[in-house]
Amino acid sequence: MAELSAHEPDSPEQRWMSPGVAGIGSASFLADVGHEVPTALLPSLLTSTLGAPAAALGLIEGIADGLAGVGRLAGGALADDPQRRRSVAVGGYTTTAVLSALLGVAANVWQAGALRAGAWFARGLRVPARNALLADLVPANAYGRAYGFERAMDNLGAIGGPMLALGLVAIFSVRTAILISVIPGILAALAIVYAIRRAAQPAVRERIPIRLQIRPVLQGDLGRLVGAITAFEVGNVAATLLILRATQQLTPAHGTQTATSIALGLYIAYNVAATLASVPAGHTSDRLGARGPILVMAAGVALFGIAYAALAFDTTSYLLLALPFLAAGLAIGCVETAEHAAVAALAPAALRGSAFGLLAAVQSLGNFAASAIAGLLWTFISPNAAWTYLAAWMAVALLGMLLTGRRANRVART
Repeated sequence: MAELSAHEPDSPEQRWMSPGVAGIGSASFLADVGHEVPTALLPSLLTSTLGAPAAALGLIEGIADGLAGVGRLAGGALADDPQRRRSVAVGGYTTTAVLSALLGVAANVWQAGALRAGAWFARGLRVPARNALLADLVPANAYGRAYGFERAMDNLGAIGGPMLALGLVAIFSVRTAILISVIPGILAALAIVYAIRRAAQPAVRERIPIRLQIRPVLQGDLGRLVGAITAFEVGNVAATLLILRATQQLTPAHGTQTATSIALGLYIAYNVAATLASVPAGHTSDRLGARGPILVMAAGVALFGIAYAALAFDTTSYLLLALPFLAAGLAIGCVETAEHAAVAALAPAALRGSAFGLLAAVQSLGNFAASAIAGLLWTFISPNAAWTYLAAWMAVALLGMLLTGRRANRVART
């Protein structure tokens, strides 16, 4: 049979960007815009409006992040069922939007904490379902491009959300601005409904028992890759620590206010770099075949290692600080895209929900460990020690990914 031309309508090169993929990308963008507004305004709501101490913010965010990790594991078990994953995706987006917006009417700190925790649990719950749905919508040779597009839209939302928050508080009160954030959140839920209606209906109608299947996921190449990803995530620190490092480095030369503004500008550049890197990273992953996601992931990990090593050195130049911020932005665009593409390609279809749930939990818990340990090293030894520690984990992860990629290449040749 003759090969299909790249210009023919049924070519995978042409059909990966379907209405369903566009719907999921739109949902990621709108959802990020929606929940970034209350996220950006939560510190002001807690401290200025509700009179809570700064410690309350840390406690609330810590509990919320922990519950998001639990939600991702639970969402993985639910998402193994093709029917159930549709309901979980719609419910997760809707619940996150409503609970996040209700922060605008919280009368006290415990109400704000409960709403934030509930919203983040629902956000975690929907992640495996969304990722499994995206794999349902595209051919296997286009996973990189599809997940790259989704990541790019998510990163774009991370840029647009804080900008929308700034615009809203210039017109309305903090409470009203948070309430308005329900609009993009509900639009995100509608975008997921649109995507689901464009997907093929599952052939199997009976319900699959709810069971998170960890052991089967950890077998074979996927298990080895998850080990390397775990090493990466244990060193993948929250971007807020990059902002803190830049602020502290620049303050002696520029003053606190100017240093803070420059650091936030560097963070925007970080998000722009992540947005621009995601789709090219996905294209490269697809073009390189079976080992493509691993190689793209390894390139991202190497960039992170360079960025963290650079941040271990002291400088008062914002131009020199811009380089690790941009490298880290490019790196996260590569790694997140490739992680999702690799799991979609290596996980059996019946275990895809559990695989994405395990990946999401590793990301969440690994990031918590990275930030907590780096914070302790920062406080009790020095910031330089913290960044050296993180760079060392990138070296371990890079070695693990290169070994996994080498094995995958041998298997592909045989």
